[in-house]
Amino acid sequence: MIKFSAKKISRIKEWRVILYAKPGVGKTSAIKLLPGKTLVLDLDDSSGVLENEDNVTIYHFDNGTEDGRKFDRSHPYEDMNTILADKDVTNMAADGYQNLVIDNISSFEKDWFVERGRQSKNGISNEIQDYSAWTNYFSRIMTTLYMTQGVNILTTAWEEQKPFATESGQQFNRYQPEIRDSVRDGLLGLADVVGRMMVNAKTGNRGVILEGNDAIFAKNRLDDRTSAPIEEIFKFGGESDDKIN
Repeated sequence: MIKFSAKKISRIKEWRVILYAKPGVGKTSAIKLLPGKTLVLDLDDSSGVLENEDNVTIYHFDNGTEDGRKFDRSHPYEDMNTILADKDVTNMAADGYQNLVIDNISSFEKDWFVERGRQSKNGISNEIQDYSAWTNYFSRIMTTLYMTQGVNILTTAWEEQKPFATESGQQFNRYQPEIRDSVRDGLLGLADVVGRMMVNAKTGNRGVILEGNDAIFAKNRLDDRTSAPIEEIFKFGGESDDKIN
């Protein structure tokens, strides 16, 4: 056994963050705030907002043309398998990348089930085995991507509200990432930070809730902040709250 001192551990090195919000709040735009060179897996064709960002590269597939092609949402299973097998992704730190962005998993989930429905007996509906297959497949995807060494990983998702009951029997509608329950808890458990993006209705400013309660799914184990303006979300190591105003 090699004894590795806990004094050498850094909480803010190679972090794993999940941001979720309603469509249009600015999840993809937040990628511009990442320090360093960034590779984006654009799973919902929203990378247009990153126009002219020098440090951002969008993953395209080799189809014999100079620019390649985008992620094919009608064949998400095949294209994701290509990404997972691509050594340029697993060894991206060697090419100078500091960040990997998976944008967004809610869209990917929906497209995956649509594709599986096309393969069903009636060509539309999902079959029972699709749901267990998704649980195993999604876990393999995220475990593989999260094992990428030497980079920070940002994952985005849409927001949904779902009924939630506490141990005392109280009922709430909880804000949470829009992903099936069978994979959600495992995914969020792997993340260092889960934040809900929102817009202040009075000022129009965007910020992120970093502390969860019965009504909001959120957590932050990288620093002491319970919220932050979007411009400072990736400045981990802070000890005081920057309220969303």
